[in-house]
Order: sequence, then structure tokens, then C-alpha cells
Amino acid sequence: MYLLTLVGTRPNFIKAAPLHRAFSARAGIRSALVHTGQHHDQQMSEVFFAQLNLPKPAYHLGVGNSSVQTVTQQTAEIMCRLEPVLTTERPDWLVVIGDVTSTLAGALVAARLGIRVAHVEAGLRSGDRQMPEEINRILVDSLADALFVTEQSGVDNLQREGIADHKIHFTGNVLIDALTDFLPRATARNTVGRLGLSKGSYVLLTLHRPANVDTKAGLQHLLQLVASTARQCVVVWPLHPRTRANLQTFGLLSQLNSLPNVLLLEPQGYIEFLNLLDQADLVITDSGGIQEETTWLRVPCLTLRSTTERPVTTTLGTNQLFPDFTPETAEPVIASLLNSQPADSQIPPHWDGQTAQRIANILTQ
Repeated sequence: MYLLTLVGTRPNFIKAAPLHRAFSARAGIRSALVHTGQHHDQQMSEVFFAQLNLPKPAYHLGVGNSSVQTVTQQTAEIMCRLEPVLTTERPDWLVVIGDVTSTLAGALVAARLGIRVAHVEAGLRSGDRQMPEEINRILVDSLADALFVTEQSGVDNLQREGIADHKIHFTGNVLIDALTDFLPRATARNTVGRLGLSKGSYVLLTLHRPANVDTKAGLQHLLQLVASTARQCVVVWPLHPRTRANLQTFGLLSQLNSLPNVLLLEPQGYIEFLNLLDQADLVITDSGGIQEETTWLRVPCLTLRSTTERPVTTTLGTNQLFPDFTPETAEPVIASLLNSQPADSQIPPHWDGQTAQRIANILTQ
């Protein structure tokens, strides 16, 4: 059996690592990767491949993520470059992960060619169709032949949408497989100590969604939040490349650099970032995956969004949505989280580090 896994972004790389290991360990299974190039930046791509022990991709489509491309143009370019690869390789399954542009493009091409599609992280829904990821999730799930779900809400969503029960598999969260695999290495690397910090002495900030970082008004709002938070605790902010570029474009980078108690970092490798995440007193984010990682690590998480496609992180985990933040409203909320004992939380079902093995079992039946 031949399993081809499509990746394009940092979250894809992380989740592909345990999947590729699980696939490759099976007798009679050939496993290979195709990298679309959606994240082409050295710091956002090749570093992760090296740290995650991922093999060199069998194909690199070299699409890139130029700022002049629209999402539609990028989707079309990935499809055009992927089609001859799939036509030549004819895998038994194309495995697509998550909800990014590469995920949708891969599912569309494979379905058109009659190649079975396995969607890892299926069924998640925020209810917000203004998010491009939400459209991707819905379309990919409608095309997939096997849908691997991270939490019960995903099963409920897919059943509500009429997906056949035999296609739906509640296997757990492959992101947690990666976390449990690499956490010992992250602890040994001690990035926190190397930065002169200690456990519980800082707030970790990670923001990249267009609604928060692609307008001058949005970034000014964030800088006010950072300044307010930094009056209470050190703020550590690994700047996403697009965020840094936008700060520069809008003339706000010097203002950020002048804020006291703020430690700006370049994008971090997975191992380094995992240590920062694990040792933080509080995480402020707009990321989906970080809501899940903080839940497993039992680190309080404040998500600057009005909805989440990962509701188990709010019902069982440590995540709290905070959509209408201002410096005035944020300061007491952050103070409360910094000064309180960790809230009771639970690790969701099947988040046990064995998800990739379950997926491999199903695909190789």
C-alpha cells in the first residue's frame, strides 16, 4: 500500500511527523511526503523538517506564499502542480491534514483523479464562514473517504452534515502525538532558561490571523494589549513573518521595540516553541492548535477570537475565548489568570499519543 501525505504549513509538518513514523513502521507500507511550499520561509519550513525528523519530500511543488497571490490563485497553482504528481504516483490514499489552502487543493485534485482522500483533523467547525479555514474544512470533509476526528464535536458535526458513519473515525489528536514525542527534547533544550526566563515568569503571545494582524487598526489594538500585559508580566512574542512585515509597513515596529518588558523573538523551531509553551504562565493566541496544546499541558490560554472550532478546549481544557478585548477589559482578566491557581481541566478522550497508530490501523485494513 502506498500512502502519500500532503503538507504545506508549519501545523501540517508537526502533525505529519507521527503519521509518517506510524506509516513507515508498517510492513508493506510505502509512505512519502509532498510539500506544496505554502510556507516557503526557511524558518517556517526547513527547520521544522529537520527538528521533526521528517524525510526530504518526494516532491516539492515550490508554490510559495507570495503576498501578491490571492488564496484562489494559490489554490489553483497547488492544484496544477499536484495533478501530474498524483497522476504519476497513483497512491492508494492521499492524506491531507487540517484546514489550510494545501489541504483543500489536495483533496480537490485527488477526488477528481479517483484517489481516496483521508482527512486528518476532520469535522471541526467554528460556525464562522468569514474564516477561510472554515470553508476549507467543510469542502474537504465533503470530499474525504476517511475522516479522522479529534473530538466528539467533530463526530456530531459530520453526522449533522450527512457524512456516512462508516467514514467517520474518532481517533484522537495527532498533534498531541507530536507533543508527547518531542516534549522531553524540548525540556532538555531549555529554551526558556537560555532566554533568562523561568517557568511561570512570562506570558507567551502568538498571533497571526488576518483579522488581528493585517490592518493598522488591528495591530495598534494589539500593541495596546501588549503594553497593558507587559505592565504585569514579561511578554514573550515570537513574531510571525507576516506580522513583522505588517508592523514595518504600518510604521509600528519601532513602537513595539520601545515597549518595556517585551521580549521579541524570531520564529521559533518546534522544539524551542514547545518549551516556551510548556513553561508559560499564560498563553495569548489566535491559533487553533495552540488551544489544544495548552489544554494538554494544562497552561491557561486566552484566545482572541469569538468562536473556536475546537470547543473541547473550552469545556474540558484550559482555553477561554476573549473576542472583545481592549486594554481596559484585558488587564483585569489577565491579572486574574496570572494570580490564580490553574483551573481544573481534563485531557480530552483519545489525546493519548496513540492517534497516528489508530489512523495507520484504519488505512491499512
